[in-house]
Amino acid sequence: MTADTALLRDIAGDGAGAGDMSAVDAIRWVAERFDTRDVAVACSMANGVLPHIVSAQLPGVDVLFLDTGYHFAETRWTRDDVARRLDVRVVDLQPEHSVAEQDAEYGPRLYERNPSLCCALRKVAPLNRALAGYRLWLTGVRREESPTRANAPLISFDDAHGLIKVNPLAAWTLDDLTGYAARHDVPVNPLVAEGYLSIGCAPCTLPVAAGADPRSGRWAGRTKTECGIHQ
Repeated sequence: MTADTALLRDIAGDGAGAGDMSAVDAIRWVAERFDTRDVAVACSMANGVLPHIVSAQLPGVDVLFLDTGYHFAETRWTRDDVARRLDVRVVDLQPEHSVAEQDAEYGPRLYERNPSLCCALRKVAPLNRALAGYRLWLTGVRREESPTRANAPLISFDDAHGLIKVNPLAAWTLDDLTGYAARHDVPVNPLVAEGYLSIGCAPCTLPVAAGADPRSGRWAGRTKTECGIHQ
């Protein structure tokens, strides 16, 4: 363990001991301890709520967008809107291989035959490479999204990446999210209005049935519930 890793683990432990804070207070906790250049925001571009809240205290923060090559056009429009309207720097993270190169090596529609491998290649690996350049990352994980996220901590040490992980919106409901976006005129992916409450790659995302958990439209019909980023 490096000295910096030990320090980050101790800082995360102090934050975890503080219990749940508001989203603004959680980001204030980050801003008081880290420079903007040390921090990254992961954003799927379902909306710009998290980048909006973070950039109020960490202007110019890096927002990481996983440019998988399989996104809905609406997701790319939202990405551009966030980059244009918010005080952030959107960083496009691309896989090692293009979709065509992946098809040549693994065969077409890998997402149908082995979605976990497809996610590992197009999401997990690019994010892992990018996070190596930061000391803390913030995500939009919310506990109500699915059973696998029900116990998501507000602040923790992310052993998989060796940095602090903060989920400022962990306790938020979908109503909290949509209400904030409306009050602050934050960019929202147009697909949300069509029932896409959790938006990933187009081949693997469906609208959510009324009353179902927000992530039930991801990899519908499969036991898979996560891409591997938050495991």
